[in-house]
Amino acid sequence: MDQIPVDKVPHRTMATEGPLWKKVQSFTGRIPWPRHGHRAAAIRELIIVFGGGNEGIAEDLHVYNTVSKQWFLPAVRGDIPPGCAAHGFACEGTRVLVFGGMLEFGKYSNSVYELQASRWLWKRLKPRPPRNALPPCPRIGHSFTLFGNKCYMFGGLANVSEHPNRNVMRYLDDFYELELQSVSGVKGWTIPETKGGGPSARESHTCVVYSGMGSPKLYIYGGMTGHRLNDLWQLDLDSMIWSCPETKGPNPLPRSLHSANLIDNKMYVFGGWVPVAESKESDGSDAEWACSGSLSALHLDTMMWQSFSPEESAGQREDPQAGGPRARAGHCAATIGSRLYIWSGRDGYRKTWNNQVCRKDLWYLETERPTTPVAVLLVKSTISMLHVAWRPLPAAECYLLQLQPVSTSSAPPAGSAAWPAAPPSTENQGGHLLEQPGAPSIQALDEASAGGPQEHDSFMEVSESDPQAGDQSDAAGDSQGAALTQPSSLGPPGRELDPSVTSRPLDSEEGSAPQCQPAPKDPSDNPCSDPSSHTEQVPGEKPEDLRWYDVGVFKSLFCEVTQYYLPEDDQGAASNSQPSNTQELPGPQDYEGRTAQPLAPGLTYRFRVAGTNSCGQGDFSPSSEFKTCQPGFPGAPSAVKITKANDSVHITWESPSSPSGRILEYSMYLAVKKSRPSSSERPTQLAFIRIYRGTKTFCTVSPAHLANADIDCSAPNRPAVVFRIAAKNEQGYGPATQIRWLQDMVKQGASSSRPDSPAEPEEQDTADSSS
Repeated sequence: MDQIPVDKVPHRTMATEGPLWKKVQSFTGRIPWPRHGHRAAAIRELIIVFGGGNEGIAEDLHVYNTVSKQWFLPAVRGDIPPGCAAHGFACEGTRVLVFGGMLEFGKYSNSVYELQASRWLWKRLKPRPPRNALPPCPRIGHSFTLFGNKCYMFGGLANVSEHPNRNVMRYLDDFYELELQSVSGVKGWTIPETKGGGPSARESHTCVVYSGMGSPKLYIYGGMTGHRLNDLWQLDLDSMIWSCPETKGPNPLPRSLHSANLIDNKMYVFGGWVPVAESKESDGSDAEWACSGSLSALHLDTMMWQSFSPEESAGQREDPQAGGPRARAGHCAATIGSRLYIWSGRDGYRKTWNNQVCRKDLWYLETERPTTPVAVLLVKSTISMLHVAWRPLPAAECYLLQLQPVSTSSAPPAGSAAWPAAPPSTENQGGHLLEQPGAPSIQALDEASAGGPQEHDSFMEVSESDPQAGDQSDAAGDSQGAALTQPSSLGPPGRELDPSVTSRPLDSEEGSAPQCQPAPKDPSDNPCSDPSSHTEQVPGEKPEDLRWYDVGVFKSLFCEVTQYYLPEDDQGAASNSQPSNTQELPGPQDYEGRTAQPLAPGLTYRFRVAGTNSCGQGDFSPSSEFKTCQPGFPGAPSAVKITKANDSVHITWESPSSPSGRILEYSMYLAVKKSRPSSSERPTQLAFIRIYRGTKTFCTVSPAHLANADIDCSAPNRPAVVFRIAAKNEQGYGPATQIRWLQDMVKQGASSSRPDSPAEPEEQDTADSSS
């Protein structure tokens, strides 16, 4: 059951003081060489790194998967930008925008590029210049911050020399807006009218936008203008008025080339160049400056600074276990959920000897306990095993899984044993999901099921993939759970699914499959509501009156549950309440000597899961109920393959690995649009009709059926058409395989945002066409 070793369990109390740094001890893949002046952005669990320099400008785009702990190089295409450093880097959804940067010594850029990470496609954009003004000049060290449909660009450093081999630097204080088009492209630059003065000219500052209280506000902090700054400027994006808010608490030292990232209502500031006291050897003509390893946070609701670590310059902390990353500047930083990741950067040590070193370590800052997970989902049920899974939490290191046997006198909710809830996505531990060799994409980050025994396949999430992609599988390495190593994208019509993508059971992000209660012997062809695997309170029984039992602590995102642990005494039972501030996290050693109780056939069990990390244990998920199988029914069909040709879809599958007799027929169902939703139904319930019944292991879905298909958007950024396939033997129908056929997010977004009436002529902007 892939329980984590005793020495890997984070044994801490449930509450800690302040955030905690953790070093990523090992990662795999094409690891980029250390650098500084690079930039990073987060797309779901992926960190996109571009640019930077260290004995040359880096040109490649690198991606780090925080779940599988793997670096990879996507095969980008299109108008690939030249390598650059100290550039602007902003992200919205699955598109990334790049502006400016250093191309080589003394040569700066003012080009705008867009990366569509759903296809790893670069495009050079040509925004309109402002009315009666010039566009931004080539520059480095500026801020480029995206909020809503605009990117806000401020300041930077320009080379005003007309000689190609000379550098005459000028600090900038100009402020521009870049208006974006929906989905892809930009409209043009504007110079907004602001009041209240504004920040002085500077470069290597930071900028964040916070919209938690009242109108959204843009904050510019620190930077360099011949000397380092620690002033804070606020721009109200509704009134466009600049101001300098008064702050409280210990103000950090002036700095530049630091990072500032927003998590919840706090701006976390780490590292950078800071001034230090003059050394004894100094003649007093110049102030000394060095890299910092300090961490501070500004609470933007109260304007209170909080310091979490002292100012430490390069070379002061040589103990790698001293509690956090060493001093650095010019590093990259990105947030995923409540975690702040930093990578590389220059150490600044012995700068006068021209002996600076770029760090190669990767760290993350744990700021909060994990969030509440979604309900546990069922992958497969057998007579004595329930294969369950759950979605990963961005800040969870491991997961505590508990169950609760439900009395046999309690009837399960109507229909809950026959079909699963509309499931979210799955991930792939050793996975390959590529549009073309070496080119994982974000679009179908979730289109594969995970590695494991094939006979456990009862839930799949798939999309069309490139038949020329080949086998791109890689081991996930030291993963915090079964994880996607490389994502994939949707291919054009006519591309066939790689069977290896769809023939594995879920063991990562999450999945859902029907409970192993046989379906009715003659399922109706009429639409039927979709009962959820997450159930409400069972009539006549109060869950809080029952005891929760530990199944174990896991790093993976799945478990084939065959047993649970009984408490040693009444005090040893698992708590029915949410975690307290003093309870310690359980570990495998806590189950030594405990009696293991096996699962019983035909019995319903209630499940819940909670994430844990260095800050403690999060809240438990809502409960789910699943039932073990009765003997004699067939297993679920497996190895589903989808081929799209023209307007129809051809689906094939393999017989169940455990038919328990002769298979008499198969039935396939399609989730369709509801004509009149019932007031008693939940919004996420799906309605199904049977579109095939027969003995063959394939069928063709007609254009008429596809036109009536419901696009399930219950999983964020994963619109999908949902199919279900079940096999029948002499005993009746067994559990179904559910397939979520992923649809193109870009097309779905474009269709959903298309106006009912034609756009105004001035909105038809072609200024962002490719060069």
